[in-house]
Amino acid sequence: MKILVTGGAGFIGSNVVDLLLHHGHDVVIVDNLVTGRYSNLNPAATFYQLDIRSSNLSQIFEKERPEVVNHHAAQMDVRRSVADPLYDADVNVKGSLNVLECARKYEVRQFIYASSGGTVYGEPQYLPCDESHPIQPVCQYGGTKYMTELYLYMYRVMYGMDYVVFRYPNVYGPRQDPKGEAGVVAIFTGQMSRDETVTIHGDGLQERDFVYVDDVAEANRIALSLPSGGYVYNLGTGQPTNVVQIFDALKEITSYSKNALFSPARLGETRRIYLNSTKFQTETGWKPKTSLMEGLKKTVEFFRQTEIVN
Repeated sequence: MKILVTGGAGFIGSNVVDLLLHHGHDVVIVDNLVTGRYSNLNPAATFYQLDIRSSNLSQIFEKERPEVVNHHAAQMDVRRSVADPLYDADVNVKGSLNVLECARKYEVRQFIYASSGGTVYGEPQYLPCDESHPIQPVCQYGGTKYMTELYLYMYRVMYGMDYVVFRYPNVYGPRQDPKGEAGVVAIFTGQMSRDETVTIHGDGLQERDFVYVDDVAEANRIALSLPSGGYVYNLGTGQPTNVVQIFDALKEITSYSKNALFSPARLGETRRIYLNSTKFQTETGWKPKTSLMEGLKKTVEFFRQTEIVN
């Protein structure tokens, strides 16, 4: 099966690409390398360096004729979405719509979309959030990620396009950028590896649902086998972990000796969020197999073996 992966040089996208290739699929990557890394690219995939907002994207679809689109390219930083909402919307809404239009024009069979379970629900009315929870994002990023879900529903109604929406939890693991603005596990790991002071924004008791990237990649592979339709699924463990717990676990794994520095909480971030993924687990047999401690150890080992932290 030929699958076009947007954002395939990024953290999650590149792990998805590797798994798809491992299972014998033909993979095409579109990535502008703004946040993606050339070093993440699998040489077995066909790569186009292009922004998803580009009018030239149609030419790639015309040439490659993918059967499936796996859409991971995005502006993914909550804080940037608050500071620059026009850019956030330009990438996450206009860019996604450009991908969707190409998929419609060239008769893509299925569209798999990485949405954000950590932001589309806003401050939860109940926990863990299931897919029926009201959509009430409290930041621009959550709003723009949900907008593409709405477009997918429309394209299903109007054009019969099959789709799968995954509302992601906090995904962590190898290739997450330790010098970026998103991804507390990678940021802490990088700072500890460089023996820098780790800064925790807020009181550190913010709760998140952490899932290892290999488990998320496997969900994307499973989605290829779903019957025709339109699906929305949470991915997650259903278990909360706070930021201080992540700090303490990484401190133990890395033998880090310093205490954390606490600073004011950041605007637009949800206080508590963890997800009920029973629907996807029941319908497909998927489940997160990697324990938090095991995943953190694998993440630290990866960063120790690369030059990313230097």
